[in-house]
Amino acid sequence: MSLYNFGRVVTTAFVHLIYRFRVEGLENIPEERGFILCSNHISDLDPILVAIRVKPQCYFMAKEELFHIPVLATIVKALGAFPVARGKGDTAAIQHAIQVVNSGHVLAIFPEGTRTKDGKLLKLKSGALVVAAKTGGDILPCVIKKGRRKFLRRTVTVKYGKVIPNEALGLTGTLPSELKQANKLLTDTLTGMLEEIHD
Repeated sequence: MSLYNFGRVVTTAFVHLIYRFRVEGLENIPEERGFILCSNHISDLDPILVAIRVKPQCYFMAKEELFHIPVLATIVKALGAFPVARGKGDTAAIQHAIQVVNSGHVLAIFPEGTRTKDGKLLKLKSGALVVAAKTGGDILPCVIKKGRRKFLRRTVTVKYGKVIPNEALGLTGTLPSELKQANKLLTDTLTGMLEEIHD
């Protein structure tokens, strides 16, 4: 068993121990091609929450600070994470992300770029859409929402939406006007999915 699959087993048990964990939309997850998973970001556990029910391995962009901690750096690298310098237009990270999708793997991104404090969706950055434009990859929208606490455990729902085909994004390149329109589509999709989740 690979380190990634071992980690999936352990973290799945951990998540079910601390949360009343619900998953919706598993039928929407592609299994035979690379794609870009875009999720909102509400906690440090989000990479685990969005990945444990996705059969293909997810490759995450992770803040570069994690790779400066010796033991942790070894673990996150083994789990397929790669560093990104936030707020610096990290072209190397974007090129690596493009390679992930072109190789038929799953690239997982939190396009808000940071955690939201109140659960409301923040303004999305364009990195995921640039990768989509460069690769022709489809986007799998995903949202995480925490509910009320019941019997000492809080309900957490992960919902996978219907795939947004690359052609629906209208990206013929990385023109700012096209990225803005695609950003609006992704924002509206994630916002609508959050509103559909009820305790």
